Amino acid sequence: MPRKYFFFDIDGTLTDRKTNKIVGSAQKALNLLQEAGHFVAIATGRAHYKCINFMKEVGLHNMVCCGGGGLVINDVLVRNIPLDLEKAKALIKEADALGIGLLLQLNDSIDVYAKNDLFRQQVGPRQEPTRYFIDPDLDYDALKVIYKIYMSVSPEQEKQVTLLDTIGHLRFVPEYYIFQYDAKHQGILDMMKQIHGDLKDVVVFGDDTNDLVMFDPQWTSVAMGNAVDELKEKASFVTDANIDDGIYNICLKQGWFEKV
Repeated sequence: MPRKYFFFDIDGTLTDRKTNKIVGSAQKALNLLQEAGHFVAIATGRAHYKCINFMKEVGLHNMVCCGGGGLVINDVLVRNIPLDLEKAKALIKEADALGIGLLLQLNDSIDVYAKNDLFRQQVGPRQEPTRYFIDPDLDYDALKVIYKIYMSVSPEQEKQVTLLDTIGHLRFVPEYYIFQYDAKHQGILDMMKQIHGDLKDVVVFGDDTNDLVMFDPQWTSVAMGNAVDELKEKASFVTDANIDDGIYNICLKQGWFEKV
């Protein structure tokens, strides 16, 4: 068995969405793949600080995170790419002038920074653990790095923000946009370059539309049985639902538990 390079999405793939805990058979599969000598990693859009504990809890040591901008190799964060600084500053200034609430993530933590509290006044708290630092003297021009921007822009306001599409963004929740590095596919390519692996030996697992970018025809892609139809159509294989032992079953069927 040639060495494979496995990349697993978290939510709905490794974990049961009802409990947010790893599926027991998925944990068994991760253990067996590592024991067989394969490279096993997480591939997630989450920030490093949000998923490092999960990575450790499931016994992994490698991860593509931060939407592909972050790489963890042998438990070390070797890089974390921020937003394009000048584009981010221009977007922030435009939104600020329009009276749109903003929160800026300037480091790898739960801390966010703002000139005012408009964001919470307009849409309420950020829907995850957060420490807020409100500083009326915050100087956008003096910022050296920006990892994420949270913007309380409503669908009706979007047309007013002319620079909206200059940085990748998405709505995880209806109330606000998140602007972040978003190139999970490139993150896998960069990881493989770092570890000198062969792309044809990559195997990725996913379940949702945000995993579509990872399903590259030059490697093997596995859609969970609970995956969206678009992902199943693009996949090399469709396995059972994650809670029905989908990861374990496909690994067993393909012989991936065999020693390298």
